[in-house]
Amino acid sequence: TWQLGGHALFLSPRDVQLGRGEPIADTARVLSRYVDGIMIRTFAHAEVEELARYASVPVINGLTDLLHPCQILADLLTVKQHLGTWEGKKIAWIGDGNNMANSWINASYRLGFELVIACPPGYDPDPATVKREGGAHVKVVRDPREAARGADVVNTDVWASMGQEEEQAKREVAFEGFEVDQSLMSLANKSAIFLHCLPAHRGEEVAADVIDGPQSRVWDEAENRLHVQKALMAVLMGGEALG
Repeated sequence: TWQLGGHALFLSPRDVQLGRGEPIADTARVLSRYVDGIMIRTFAHAEVEELARYASVPVINGLTDLLHPCQILADLLTVKQHLGTWEGKKIAWIGDGNNMANSWINASYRLGFELVIACPPGYDPDPATVKREGGAHVKVVRDPREAARGADVVNTDVWASMGQEEEQAKREVAFEGFEVDQSLMSLANKSAIFLHCLPAHRGEEVAADVIDGPQSRVWDEAENRLHVQKALMAVLMGGEALG
């Protein structure tokens, strides 16, 4: 926001009346009188939808337990930056069927690239999101090697996301064999890139020599979060045209 000439306010639950039980709808109406846009990070996706329903200014989903649209935009920018396009590419997702996996499904639905998600039983992506895709471009498998084979992008995330820390030990057992290592990367195309939305746990979901290796594009991916966020604000609040 500062780089675009604006001013940002960080409001924790203690700084707004939501922490005292005020309805989301009321908070949306009040904040809309003070600001030009609202970005919210929360757990329940329904809270973002309600905030957007009652706000009269743009509402940006910074992260929910269902979706992470800002991150997927940065990831797609990174794919285009290094591979030229996502058209005709195979994207592999290895690991938890979390909000990032759901966001990749939405992107595949919109853009038409092939997406293969490998996750253990019980950790599938959101069924409604998969059903919306209709199976045209998305496949859920159990073998990480099937997903990585011939992939142009190999993607993963932590096995235990925010709010799931107490499940760490259980998930380490469930996700055994799902680490993205050099053996798995060798199945992908030679020009394939590795992505991770960070923070990463080396030795768990990704091997150190992969995330720090020549195929890794995670630092460009992290930088692109900055550029994508500025672009979103420029379009939603600054009157910039898409494209």
